[in-house]
Amino acid sequence: MSVADDARVARDTDWLRLDPRTVLVRVVLFGGVLAGAALPVGFALSGSRPLGQAFAWVAAGFALALLADAAAETVRYRRTRYRVGTDRAELRTGLLVVQRRSLARERIRSVDLTANPLQRVLGLVKVRIGTGEHTGGGESTLELDLVTRAEGDRLRQELLTRAVTTPGDPDQDHTLAALDPRWIRYAPVSFVAPALGGAAAGAVMQVSEWFGAQGKVIDWIGDRFEDVSIPWMIVSLVLLATVAGAVGALGLWVEMWWNYRLEREPGGTLRVTRGLFTARSVSIEERRLRGIELVEPLGVRLFGAARVDAVATGLVKDDDDKHADLKNLLPAVERAVADRVAARVLREPEPPTGAPLAAHPRAARSRRLRRALWGVLGPAAVLALLGLFLTPVLLYVAAGCAVVLTPVAVLFALDAYRGLGHGVSGAYLVTRSGTVRRATVALQRSGVIGWTVKQSYFQRRAGVLTLTATTAAGAGAYDILDAGRSQGLAFAAEAVPDLLTPFLEPVPTPEARSTWVSPRTKSGGR
Repeated sequence: MSVADDARVARDTDWLRLDPRTVLVRVVLFGGVLAGAALPVGFALSGSRPLGQAFAWVAAGFALALLADAAAETVRYRRTRYRVGTDRAELRTGLLVVQRRSLARERIRSVDLTANPLQRVLGLVKVRIGTGEHTGGGESTLELDLVTRAEGDRLRQELLTRAVTTPGDPDQDHTLAALDPRWIRYAPVSFVAPALGGAAAGAVMQVSEWFGAQGKVIDWIGDRFEDVSIPWMIVSLVLLATVAGAVGALGLWVEMWWNYRLEREPGGTLRVTRGLFTARSVSIEERRLRGIELVEPLGVRLFGAARVDAVATGLVKDDDDKHADLKNLLPAVERAVADRVAARVLREPEPPTGAPLAAHPRAARSRRLRRALWGVLGPAAVLALLGLFLTPVLLYVAAGCAVVLTPVAVLFALDAYRGLGHGVSGAYLVTRSGTVRRATVALQRSGVIGWTVKQSYFQRRAGVLTLTATTAAGAGAYDILDAGRSQGLAFAAEAVPDLLTPFLEPVPTPEARSTWVSPRTKSGGR
């Protein structure tokens, strides 16, 4: 037996420990949580006893909880082992009840590394090994919390290395995209900014309530706007919240995307590394990649930008990891840059997401206009009806809503229609839809496993239908909304001929040409 074989056998039989500094990190983090809770608890207890006595009780409870946590973490560390063999990756852990889980190596699809600031200072990482399957009880993942950075990189390389590499791969890493600090200008126009602004306002009110000063805060705000009309006061507060949200969005972008890099590694693996305080490393095997999704939220799209997401099998969002979406390949950047990176990721000379798309019939525009008008005029009519029986004020509210919101709804409906499109670009079928969140999906035609044809009563009257391409990757299904009946069926038959063609019948038209119809079935998936 060779030396290499001896080493492999030893690795198959020897159980390894986590890094001993795991105990320190977890105790420090738990202590931070306790410290954050100690202040409001101390002030709450001070209502019935002296302030010093209240905080003495809090300090004693803090010390006891910290000691108990240190003891529990020490026992957990001593009872945790892991090993990676030729066939399986195994983890054995448990505080009172020992649990042993294992994953077959051929099923492993991702090895992701994360490290918060304290872990980075100590040179430690959390390793998350996953199969990409969504099962209960965490049976599809193993988490090693924590190991050294070198050990994490070794595990990632070992578990993702395949015997057959992608043809044409260079022997060295190839950078597909790297951070451009100018991309940060798109952060304040994302949907995150208003959400953060509202969260900041809510946090101010919550903290003031803890200290019993919420009434004083409200009075102080009222004094600042004493000589200002209520509408202008509302506008001013909204502007302040928007500015706070924009600043928060800038900070969040820096934390999430600093040190960003997208690389293609030997063996056919895409690797995304990013993060300022919390470092993250996400790996996606190219053989699991089925396409690309170009996402253009409204605010970002108005500035000519888009982000790139992967459409791949096995990318299941980790419920325990709130800070990251595993499918993000590129933040919001100029549309031309997004198209270029998408082409590089897909190994295509031209980006499929930039291909010209077929327009949808005017009936699709009419449907969107009708829905938009009903969405505005319906509630306005209800308010007007209530105003006739309750108070005339509601009549003015209904009229104001109708006058202000109707043009906005019409603009959104027309924009939604202009955003509709579908087509074929080489090995990919492309579909685009949406207005508040416009998405252009380039999906491998070989990755489509079925078609679903849906036609509601109103769609039948309008002569349109919705095609849904079913796939095992990404969202699992991608819609082509309100395509013409013959147009949509012909496209499905052209894009993936083996699936829908057996269910279609050519029917001659008066112009002596054939058009596709499907009278026998509503679903062509199989």
